[in-house]
Amino acid sequence: MAAAALVTENFKFVSLFFKSKDVMIFNGLIALGTVAGQTAYNVFAFNCPCSAGRNYRYGLAAIGVPALAFFLVGIMMNKSTWDLVSECRLRKCRKLSGAAAFALLGTIIGRAVVAPLTWTVISLLRGQAYTCALSEFVDCSTLKGFPQDQGSEVMAKFPCQESVPVELQGFWPEIERQLKYESQLIGWLLVAGMSLMVFLMLCMKRCTSPLGYIQEDYWSQYRSSEKTLFERTAAVHARLLAAENIKSFFGFVALEKEEKEQLVEHQSATPICSTDWNRVTGVYLYREKNGLPLYSRLNKWGTYNQEDNMEAMDKEMDMLTLS
Repeated sequence: MAAAALVTENFKFVSLFFKSKDVMIFNGLIALGTVAGQTAYNVFAFNCPCSAGRNYRYGLAAIGVPALAFFLVGIMMNKSTWDLVSECRLRKCRKLSGAAAFALLGTIIGRAVVAPLTWTVISLLRGQAYTCALSEFVDCSTLKGFPQDQGSEVMAKFPCQESVPVELQGFWPEIERQLKYESQLIGWLLVAGMSLMVFLMLCMKRCTSPLGYIQEDYWSQYRSSEKTLFERTAAVHARLLAAENIKSFFGFVALEKEEKEQLVEHQSATPICSTDWNRVTGVYLYREKNGLPLYSRLNKWGTYNQEDNMEAMDKEMDMLTLS
């Protein structure tokens, strides 16, 4: 039972990747943007060198380098990445178990690979980069009537037909068809593998989620609303606090009409201590307190703050321990 509880607790992280319909929509937009970018790259930038030894490197770079760049950007733009960094910086990851860390990294990587995989699949289905990369390795013996004394130098020139001897140009359609077949086969196999992986992750998420479908949908809405309201309120709070400091320095502050109304409505803004900022920052896993859900670190902070029991919250430094 303890092992089952451990597995269930740690794999709750998998649900973070699918916790919101907005995530799936966002991933779809990333994929569409990647398709558009890949198409534009092939139209305006792709230019096979048609030289033995260079084709292979250029073709692989055309597929791999943009994919790597998309992956790194995806990692950097993922809020969970910086939540994990904050968790390790603030709390030294003392109670972050290996399984939980692995599952959390899986959700971060899962979102980051959407654009790279889309780029790779589209590149393979188009076949242009693969054809350039593998043209010099085509076996001449598989081409009926092709001169057997021709080497890789000649084969590498085929993507640039104007560089191929006239008597050999008739072999290009067969060579291109063979290479595009291989490229598209790999691409479709990659699509099948991605689809199977997403299906298994969805099944795992449904089997390990601590919440029912309706409550999970509510949690998703809560997190979205909390994020929107927090950012909006933080912007106003920062503006008011800045206005007070500027006024104390200059003796007055130049405010827009809306900002003046906000200042009248809220009077003043007091600085928030670093301890409270740290309490609402970092990795969070769904928990309950006395049967009531705690949907976020901010929700937990509010609950303990109302009870005037922040010491109890500080003792529970990490949200990743077992209940």
